[in-house]
Amino acid sequence: MKLGLRLIRHVAALGPSILPFADAATKELPLGRLMRLSLFQVTVGMAAVLLIGTLNRVMIVELEVPAWVVALMLSLPLIFAPLRALIGFRSDTHRSVLGWRRVPYIWFGTLLQFGGLAIMPFALLLLSGDTTGPMWAGQVAAALAFVLVGAGLHTTQTVGLALATDLAPAHARPKVVALLCVMLLVGMMVSAVAFGLLLADFSKVRLIQVIQGTALVTIVLNGLALWKQEARDPDRARDAAQPSFSESWAAYAGQGLARRRLVATGLGTAAFTMQDILLEPYGGQILHLSVGATTALTAMLAAGGGLGLLAAARWLNRGGDPFRVAAAGAVIGILAFSCVVFAAPLGSTQVFAAGVSLIGCGGGLFAHGTLTASMAKAGPEDTGLALGAWGAVQASAAGLAIAGSGIVRDVGSALAVSGALGEGMSDPSIGYLVVYHIEIALLFATLVAIGPLVRDRSPQPAARGRPRVALSTSST
Repeated sequence: MKLGLRLIRHVAALGPSILPFADAATKELPLGRLMRLSLFQVTVGMAAVLLIGTLNRVMIVELEVPAWVVALMLSLPLIFAPLRALIGFRSDTHRSVLGWRRVPYIWFGTLLQFGGLAIMPFALLLLSGDTTGPMWAGQVAAALAFVLVGAGLHTTQTVGLALATDLAPAHARPKVVALLCVMLLVGMMVSAVAFGLLLADFSKVRLIQVIQGTALVTIVLNGLALWKQEARDPDRARDAAQPSFSESWAAYAGQGLARRRLVATGLGTAAFTMQDILLEPYGGQILHLSVGATTALTAMLAAGGGLGLLAAARWLNRGGDPFRVAAAGAVIGILAFSCVVFAAPLGSTQVFAAGVSLIGCGGGLFAHGTLTASMAKAGPEDTGLALGAWGAVQASAAGLAIAGSGIVRDVGSALAVSGALGEGMSDPSIGYLVVYHIEIALLFATLVAIGPLVRDRSPQPAARGRPRVALSTSST
């Protein structure tokens, strides 16, 4: 009996240490607190899957909304992507009576997400024509819902990453970044399965319940994530001269190779995301995979991404250069898209599956490397601005790349089928292959942009334009 109790105590003591990313915890940021903080990424993943995946299909198929209207609505959240740098800057310079910088912005972003999701199902029903009122009312209501969700999503993620950077010591940040990225993937995968099961027996009432349930889960999880995270410092409420956004941006962009970092981030992100809406149709139309097999591609992509994040965290923890990590991701991406290209003429599903997994792995390495580099190069009081700039470039490049890939694929396929490209290029796969070759070219351009960054040894900048404020050691 005593031996059994002793064994249980040993296992309980060992338990936290063998959890994934347990080594990301530090004395300043214990594992429990870190896991709570990462919940904001879960809600971001839920919103992304709901908008891009679930509602994309429901609006077109079940609600019979015209495809061009769906495309327009889904593009509205991207309006706020370029504003992420401004949002991050505002969270850097915010003066609160309570002494918080990040918390008010994360909470306001959460309320925007909640509000958008709360009115969205009714707006979609109006948009589908299920009303005796004018059609413009449904269009305006749906546009408002998507804009609110997009604004809240970008605000919450930008400032949440800045808060994580504030709380984590410099040596632990690569592992913290990896954990936050993995939690985003977890949120996307779990919510995708949950939405699929809940909407399997579709009805309009069930749609309302699912979307508003997502709103409730969002506000609860983000509330838990924020609880006692940021220390209060009443000194922040004192009036002090603050630079304008244009002044801070000019100082940040003019420091070292900041512009080149953003260019490399944009090129690499576009290269890895152009395929997002094409891999499953490519597998089904060109390689004749079943629906179940193409659906499994999402899991393979996510698994590869998780492996890339783990490898990046381990590499950076050993003192690796984040730009070398990003460059390694680009090289793997070139190999990955080459596999996808050759899968069509070879008719090999195994080569295609390997390529999909490698795309996830390369994308994970690249995202982790560029985000960690942005954290490392930010000044002590410019974290929000730096991460906002990274997020603005990344989100904008991803949105434009996804939209452009659909256009390029359609135009390429139309030209090939019509015979305009010649007899040797009349295969239906030509449209897809054009996109994949563009992605390979973008990855080579990314390597060119990263080259000088690897050699850059400029020191981490100090605070610019405003006094350094010491953090209080007590949380509320």
